[in-house]
This record gives sequence, C-alpha cells and structure tokens, in this order.
Amino acid sequence: MPALMIQGAGSNVGKSLIVAGLCRLALRRGLSVAPFKPQNMSNNAAVTVDGGEIGRAQALQARAAGLEPVVDMNPVLLKPESEVGSQVIVQGRRLTTVKARDYAALKSSLMAPVLESFHRLKAAHDLVIVEGAGSPAEVNLRAGDIANMGFARAADVPVVLVGDIDRGGVIAQLVGTQAVLYPDDTAMVKGFLINKFRGDPRLFDEGYRLIADRTGWPGFGVLPWFAGASRLPAEDGLDLASRRREGAAKVVCLAFPRIANFDDLDPLAAEPGVDLVMLRPGEPIPGDARLVILPGSKSTRADLSALRAAGWDIDLAAHLRRGGHVLGLCGGYQMLGTVIDDPEGIEGPAGMTPGLGLLDVQTVMSPDKRLARVQATHAASGLAVEGYEIHIGRTEGPDRARPFAHVAGQPEGAVSVDGRVTGSYLHGMFAADAFRAAFLARLEIAGGNTAFEAGVEAALDDLADHLAAHADVDGLLALAR
Repeated sequence: MPALMIQGAGSNVGKSLIVAGLCRLALRRGLSVAPFKPQNMSNNAAVTVDGGEIGRAQALQARAAGLEPVVDMNPVLLKPESEVGSQVIVQGRRLTTVKARDYAALKSSLMAPVLESFHRLKAAHDLVIVEGAGSPAEVNLRAGDIANMGFARAADVPVVLVGDIDRGGVIAQLVGTQAVLYPDDTAMVKGFLINKFRGDPRLFDEGYRLIADRTGWPGFGVLPWFAGASRLPAEDGLDLASRRREGAAKVVCLAFPRIANFDDLDPLAAEPGVDLVMLRPGEPIPGDARLVILPGSKSTRADLSALRAAGWDIDLAAHLRRGGHVLGLCGGYQMLGTVIDDPEGIEGPAGMTPGLGLLDVQTVMSPDKRLARVQATHAASGLAVEGYEIHIGRTEGPDRARPFAHVAGQPEGAVSVDGRVTGSYLHGMFAADAFRAAFLARLEIAGGNTAFEAGVEAALDDLADHLAAHADVDGLLALAR
C-alpha cells in the first residue's frame, strides 16, 4: 500500500498540521489512512488504545484519520529529562535513558522496530502519511538516521519538503537543503510546499518559480497562514503561549523547564471567561490570579528546584493567603506534598526532596510507569470525566482521605482541608464540558458553553478545507507509492 512522507526544511515548519490535514482529506475520500512518525521528541505524550505512549501530535493525526492512536504510529519517542539526556520510548514502552551523545550508537538498533511498525500500518491501511522530524539538512546527523532520509530510503517512501515562509529565507531553506543533501537522498524528494504565508500568495510567484528552477522540484502549493491552528492542541512546550482575554478570570500555569503533558490547558484556553497566563521563570505570580496550575513534569524534583529558584513557592503561599486556589497535576501534584523520595535515582541522582507542603501526602518514585486511559467520577460534583494517567511514583498520605475523584471505586488524588489545594494524576479531565463548567463555577469563573471536542473536530475540518483550497492535493496523493 502507498505512503508519502512530509519532511521540513527546518523545525516547526508545520509538518504535523499538514499531515493531520492530509489525513482528514484522505478520510473524506473514503481511504483508510494512518499517520506515522518514525521518531519524535516531545514530553507531550498520549496514551494509546493498546496501552503505550506516543507523541500527542500523532494522536491528533490519528483523530484526523478517524482512528484510535496506537503505538505503531510513533515507534520511537524521545522524552527529554535534562539538557543532555532523554528517555527513549520504543513501541510505546520505556527502553532506556541515554545522553544525547550516546544516542547515535543506539539509533542503528532502532531502525528494525521503526520499519516493523511502519509495515504493520501499511498492511492495515490504504495509505500511510509519514512525518519527518527536524530537517534532513542536518546532514551531520545523517549516519544511522531513522527520522528523515534514512527512513525514507529504507522504506522507499517519496518525500515532499515543506518550507516556512513566515520565519523568512524560505528560498534559502529549500535550495540550501538540496545543496547539502547527499545525491541518493535528494532523489527521494519529489516536490515542495510553502507554508505559513501571510498576505496575497501571488506576491510570491517569482520566488516560487525560482525554487522550482533551482531545485528541479515541482511545487505543490503556497499555504496561507492557518489561523485555526490555535484551536488545536499544541504539540510542543515551545508552542505554549498565554491566551490573554481582557477582563476574564486569570488562570496561571507555571511553565516548568521540563513541562510535560500540558494538553490539560487547551480546553481552559478555549473558554472565553478564562485569561490563561503561561508564567515563565522570573515572572511573579499575579496577585489577581484566581487559579494557579502546577502542570505535569518530566523531571519532578528538578522542576521543583526550578520552582523554588523562581520564587514561586513564596508566591504560592501569598496566593493562598489571598484566597486563591491551586491545582497540581501529575508531577505538579507530587510537588504539592511534603516530600518526593527517589531512592533508586529514577529521575536523576537518588535522594529525597522536600515538597511544598501544601498537601499532606508523600510520593515515592519507582521504575514502574503507570500508563492507562481511565474513567473517573469527580468526588465533589459526581460528574463523569475521562482522562489518562502517565506517571511514575506512588502518592499516599492523610489528605488522600479527601480524594479529587474516584477511579474504579478507588480514591484518586487529594484535596486540602480548606478545599483550596487539589492534586490529581488525571490528565485530560478538562476536555469534559460539564465537568469543566462545574470546576470553573466553584472558582466563580464563567464557562462551560464551549464544546471543546466539537471545536477540535471543526478545526480539523477547517484545516482539511484549507489544504484542499491551496495545495495540489491530487498531485500530492498521486506521489504516494
């Protein structure tokens, strides 16, 4: 069955959305289509229907294709734990943790599971649309490559190269990429796309012809800036931005250096009554914040140290004295307790770190990771919520007697005596409209009229319409082999 690969002339050129849009268009044409990314690097993971984890962008692409996400859609996921090291997830399960300089030696062994996953998808679907990672122009990383041209050649998948005109220099991006590629890699490229154009695309006609003339590659269109991207879940922590609304209730999220699984924020950001503020280290917690969220973290003890270095522990105490509320999710929940004990050094050097002491619970880290989709009942409202757990560590203590929710009849999370500090391991809870409305109402924040999941579906349809209007979709799909 045929496949097509979308690679980028740089990072963040819009590959993920283009693949999602093509998946939705292929689905509309009656094709069984699946997304695939050989290697992704992201701490924003999704739990799959087969009990593993993949990059959240591939989960969104699966949704665009009308599928449940499975581990084969992203067989290698790198989850940065520090500036120099990452956890390596292979076909949904943790393999090891390596330093960046050692990953090159590991890559050669990963092509086999990558191709295994790819061929399983090909056997099950009419079409597979593949997304590259970063840029094939990084020829210093070409040896053992599994993410771009190394995969394309091993699997014999034709490539379309995407350039980002919004950041400038798109002619150099594409012509320069061809200049540095090895000849056998260049032969895999069958055309190019221009993405994120603002204004009248006809103004780029001469530049478009110049790229085609210099490279010999046909162009498949100039895609205008897609404003609807803000209605779709962000893939990368670097994409997180405040959604400011004058006069709305201020909800603050502490943007940890290793923030993870931050999709909890997307439904809140979609609420007209919420002024979502992403707070960076060095910025104080505003005095008028209604709610402060401590999000998930890939390295809880390290991010707790960063929280203290930013002075946010002092700000949180002042916030609570003013009558504010605090919500800790996953790693943020662990930080709220009295201690985080990592006796085996799972997240770094073995040791024990004092928590913030805002909840009377204690966490012990262990190598076993909980990966599960869950259905829960919110203890305070009795409303049903769906979500997922993706964490290491077990949390116990007296405040667990006041759970946030119940999962399979068992208590989940903890709430302080005064009810203003809450911790939970459940991600994704705010996607449930009724629960989100009830949660915001307790904070005296207007909300709940936004149908979040329907909005995501509408945005995916708009994305598909956008591609259909501005790209040669027939030509792109005809390339697949």
